[in-house]
Amino acid sequence: MKQLLHTIAATAAIMLSGLTQAQAQPRSVRDLKYEITDTAIVFPESQQADVHRMQQNWYLKTFTVLDTIGTPDIPASDEVIMQRLHALPTTIEMPFNPVVRDYVDLYVSRRRQLVETMLGLSLYYMPIFEEALEREGLPLELRNLPIIESAMNPNAVSRAGATGLWQFMLPTARGLGMEINTLVDERRDPIRSSQCAARYLKQLHTIYNDWGLAIAAYNCGPGNINKALARAGASAENPKDYWDIYYFLPAETRGYVPGFIGATYAMAHYADHGISPALAKRPILTDTIHINTRTHFQAISSVLDIPIEELRILNPQYRKDIIPGDIRPYALRLPSQLVYNYLMFADSIRTASQALEPRSSVTLGGTSSTVSGDGTWKEVTKWHKVARGETISSIASRYGVTTKQIKKWNNLSSNRIRRGTRLKIVTRELIPAPKKEEPSPAIADTVPDTAADTITAAAPDSIAATSPAIPEIEEAPATKQQPESAPKQKDANKPQTHKVAKGDTLFGLSKRYGVSVKAIQDANNLTNNNLRIGQRLTIPAK
Repeated sequence: MKQLLHTIAATAAIMLSGLTQAQAQPRSVRDLKYEITDTAIVFPESQQADVHRMQQNWYLKTFTVLDTIGTPDIPASDEVIMQRLHALPTTIEMPFNPVVRDYVDLYVSRRRQLVETMLGLSLYYMPIFEEALEREGLPLELRNLPIIESAMNPNAVSRAGATGLWQFMLPTARGLGMEINTLVDERRDPIRSSQCAARYLKQLHTIYNDWGLAIAAYNCGPGNINKALARAGASAENPKDYWDIYYFLPAETRGYVPGFIGATYAMAHYADHGISPALAKRPILTDTIHINTRTHFQAISSVLDIPIEELRILNPQYRKDIIPGDIRPYALRLPSQLVYNYLMFADSIRTASQALEPRSSVTLGGTSSTVSGDGTWKEVTKWHKVARGETISSIASRYGVTTKQIKKWNNLSSNRIRRGTRLKIVTRELIPAPKKEEPSPAIADTVPDTAADTITAAAPDSIAATSPAIPEIEEAPATKQQPESAPKQKDANKPQTHKVAKGDTLFGLSKRYGVSVKAIQDANNLTNNNLRIGQRLTIPAK
């Protein structure tokens, strides 16, 4: 990318070397940029955004209040708009002409509801844009480029394939060092894409030393700008700016700089045109942690009880709701108050994520067993009897499955379940490999080669089907016959004893027995969440 930009800079240097001096000369009101007209304006794709769909955005519905009544449009004359543009505190030239007027009318009149929606989104995104621009020392008015690029939608994809808030094409994004693959697309990451956009805009301004040309080059590429300059006859003795090459530019780029001026005007003077600003119900405070294991949004959502929509809003770069932390550490943005919770229940989230992973290997014949060094993972069906206070979410977390899977297995149309309902659960269990013991020579021919012990083990952070402490969990009739004389069930209203096994956590045990983590800690005088394999815990009555 640097080599390409150096080549572009060398190509444009001769044509633009005198541009700064020419700009210093006083401009006449008869200049082209004040009189230019265009009857074939091509408005950007972002103006076709579905406002109703945008307003269903989880962030807008949760953290902002939008005007649902609407207010009448307050028009302004050309002279007033011209004065307001002139008064904007910016180093970017903001001239007024009929093309700019068309864009001003678009934002403050014809698409005023879109502006109201973007004002709501700006409460979250604008500080991110401004921080990136400030770091590069660029004019803060460039924060309005995502308005015409994507209507501030991080998941926007143009017909040409440009993606994200700043609408980067794939080659440009990779040239700037962004990661793009099946699971991750940093063009959708507000923070990462804003940093790259600011750096790219700075490089373009270094080449052209003119913000009009730099902004246009951001839209159509430096190659098109250089061709337009050449066709307009630009040279060291005859420098040209954006308005001089206007009619030599691609149709969409001809409206890009006027669109930027119109968007900047609308975001500064929306109230003067009767557009109601979005109000924040409460601030959204976030923090970032780094994940070094493969983690699913569904697991985070079920364990921390956070809406999956919130995870997607805060982390749009993860295209499939999966953080591939097993490849390298990746950032996860969470509400600040949930960062400590994530660290506390990281083991439970990891276990729930493992249950959502595809099989690592299969045996011929299509069975769903996988073999590891510790034994064999097998897919088993269980029947869970719903106890008092249980929800689909808590049951899903308990078995390391998703609420969607439980609803599918049991033909449920809602999350409401009644106490006593028997739910089908399909989960995986690790059957440990039996220890190989050499039989004594005296009985080698008389002892069958069948293991004497029947081994039953629970999948990580799930419940063993035959544990006498959990009488409501039964094996599916199709996989195991109940013995004729089942052991007597324990009374759930009396304290129980649990021997800690590999993978047990206080959170998992609290879900398993239907009591709180604090209750287990108090019953065993525990001062932290650490457990030892083989440790015996007293489980208090519900």
